[in-house]
Amino acid sequence: MRIALIVLAAAPFALTALPAQAQSRNGDPVASAAIFDGNFSQAEQQLSARLRLDPDQPELLLNLAAVYAQTGRTSQARALYIRVLQQRDVEMDLSADRVSTSHVVANKGLQYIRTLQLSAR
Repeated sequence: MRIALIVLAAAPFALTALPAQAQSRNGDPVASAAIFDGNFSQAEQQLSARLRLDPDQPELLLNLAAVYAQTGRTSQARALYIRVLQQRDVEMDLSADRVSTSHVVANKGLQYIRTLQLSAR
């Protein structure tokens, strides 16, 4: 199963805290517009509501982890990245010509958090 998403090029950490875009008839199911706009509160609300319906969607978990990382909640972000790693690894389209997996993205997110914590010391 391949999950289609597009990493926002403006994200300073590219794959690490993955704000993903996936448009569908439901609008913006992964809150990418809110993340891109820096409206992390709105993104968190959207993602939390979607996760109540489907608690194991890796793209939702990864985007919520990105929100947590961007708002200084590294422990919560780490927990979500680990949760993704405990699931089956799924292929994700990062852009029209780039593919990765949910585990690679989660590991990059964990690496980003470690870098943040080391630079804060």
